[in-house]
Amino acid sequence: MERRPRILVTNDDGYTSQGIQVLADALEALGEVWVVAPNREQSAVSHALTLHRPLRAERLGEHRFSVDGTPTDCVTLAAGSLMAGAPPDIVVSGINFGANMGVDVHYSGTVSAAFEGVILGFPAIAVSQLVGEEFSFHPAARFARQLTDWVLRHGLPPNTLLNVNVPVEPPRGVRLTRLGSRRYTEGVIEQNDPRGRQIYWIGGGEPQWDSTPGTDFPVAHGGLISVTPLHLDMTERRFLEKLQRDLPSWAEAGEKSA
Repeated sequence: MERRPRILVTNDDGYTSQGIQVLADALEALGEVWVVAPNREQSAVSHALTLHRPLRAERLGEHRFSVDGTPTDCVTLAAGSLMAGAPPDIVVSGINFGANMGVDVHYSGTVSAAFEGVILGFPAIAVSQLVGEEFSFHPAARFARQLTDWVLRHGLPPNTLLNVNVPVEPPRGVRLTRLGSRRYTEGVIEQNDPRGRQIYWIGGGEPQWDSTPGTDFPVAHGGLISVTPLHLDMTERRFLEKLQRDLPSWAEAGEKSA
């Protein structure tokens, strides 16, 4: 009998989040689903890996574990130990409560978990849901199942993942996009705590997004699913080539001795 694909599901909102439960249920039709997720919310932890203390994994059911670590820890632990020596065929991270678009992918634990899958050699997808009145995770889960099925059959290029953002309303279609950009109107808010000591909140104020056509933000906010391929290699090749041509003085010694 042909082996069913092994699908590793994780997130950064935590094991008990609705998004991951809806996602896991939707993917059951495609293969053997393993859920390995943080035991509490780990939003915006980026690619943090726990190296200075042991991790604990609590088995909550067949192929179901919660981990007292980061999303990246979960993927590493699942692939290296919990999945009994048979690594996943694909990593699907989400469904995140809230968008992961533009530069926010660098902060996102959900996207970083997918990138950890890529680092370990597995194709990966990150799925995020924009939130608003009466939103539902189910359209995102249905699209994630369709996309996961496609990736299992066709694969992805090396070092590449697909970053998906689903609109609040039922999606009218899908667009392939590139990353946009955003900035916050207030980067840091200073306050005093009840004892008069100064404290700081990072990330205050409403974000201002670039609405350049073809980027993820206007597409997802326009009622379409945004799918953006992301690559692990962040080398700026055009500038590298320019530096190699011009060879500035600070690079000459290294280039000549190489």
